[in-house]
Amino acid sequence: MEKTITLSMLEAFEQYLIQDEKSKSTIEKYMRDIKHFWEYASERYVDKILTVAYKSELEKGYAVTSANSMLASLNSFLRFVGWSDLCVKQFKVQKKTYCPEEKELSKGEYLRLIKAAESKENERLSLVIQTICGTGIRVSELQFITVEAVQRGEATVCCKGKIREIFIVSALRKKLLKYARKQKIQSGMIFITKTGKALNRSNIWREMKALCKQADVSPDKVFPHNLRHLFARTFYGIEKDIAKLADILGHSNINTTRIYIISTGTEHRRRLESMRLII
Repeated sequence: MEKTITLSMLEAFEQYLIQDEKSKSTIEKYMRDIKHFWEYASERYVDKILTVAYKSELEKGYAVTSANSMLASLNSFLRFVGWSDLCVKQFKVQKKTYCPEEKELSKGEYLRLIKAAESKENERLSLVIQTICGTGIRVSELQFITVEAVQRGEATVCCKGKIREIFIVSALRKKLLKYARKQKIQSGMIFITKTGKALNRSNIWREMKALCKQADVSPDKVFPHNLRHLFARTFYGIEKDIAKLADILGHSNINTTRIYIISTGTEHRRRLESMRLII
């Protein structure tokens, strides 16, 4: 039987993702990837030859991690429509033993970003940066930082079908409550727009990028998720408990958490030098 992808199949898959309680950003990512394959297929019939050719095409134009992510989306769709025999294997990637230093945000750079935000009199951005880095939450989870949660000293975060409790340290509590009073926010979300809606991820990203020059930090390092990585490395450096860190970050798989705590190239080199195996 000849197989073709129809618009109704895409719509059904999107509804499946919604019912599976995938996050909005995850659904958008899946659908973007599937539509990319749909455009590649054009009006051709979908068979294993086509999916393998598509895999080769991705290898030419995308980094391996990006290509694998797109293939994961495609395979999910193919299984959904009952075409599991057309799924393709992802590219094999050797796990990195250290993080490239040009990609990793240091604590010093983090502090400079905060100072830059404060010098621009952008108190909200300063507190957003400190809240993400001080709790390890995702940028999409800022909506759970409410006046009530800060008063309690912990927030109940619901993401990807999982609920977890996040502690808010006393220094951050004081800053957030002071900010809420100043902004006349008596209850609900603390980080909101002028119309009372939750802050948009892209706006936070753009505001952070605007700090780079003044803070003397490479733009490649400045994005909200890198603050979560800094939290993870700092916590693990103190506790050395990866299982506990996985719970705090809301990871179902510890292998995901391992990605967050790999050391920098500088640290890796220092450890190798300290072995003194060359005479």
